[in-house]
Amino acid sequence: MYSVIPGLFHITSLLFQSNVPHKRTYLVQVKNVVSEESLEKLRTGISIRVKGGEYYTSTPCEIILTSKPPDLFLSGYETISFKEHSWLLITLTEGKFHQVRKMVAAVGHRCKRLIRLSIEDLELGGLQPGCVKEMEEEEFFEKLKIEYLL
Repeated sequence: MYSVIPGLFHITSLLFQSNVPHKRTYLVQVKNVVSEESLEKLRTGISIRVKGGEYYTSTPCEIILTSKPPDLFLSGYETISFKEHSWLLITLTEGKFHQVRKMVAAVGHRCKRLIRLSIEDLELGGLQPGCVKEMEEEEFFEKLKIEYLL
């Protein structure tokens, strides 16, 4: 364990490596316009390459095509513009290595920007890049839907 914060590795493993699914929502900018057919493939599960070179079919997820997000999500980020692109809101309950990037690539789109907006009820909201929000441990665990143990 290389964490400076005690217990951080344990929290991360509970969220990303446990058998209990935890929802994560991402705002994703991809190159080119995403078709309804591609959205449906992503929603129902798509084959991606995972560690060891094997292929894995992702579990069904929620995905919607959205308009350009408010600037509050983008301040502090490099401006990326394309003649044609799409913004997606993707909610997953699993977290394979670079999963979102691999999923959109599998339907022919390059991920240009990926912002995690929330994990369970812990939301980014208006928090700007590089900023932090302090909260009590109990509230933190409650928002992440992890059992709080003293």
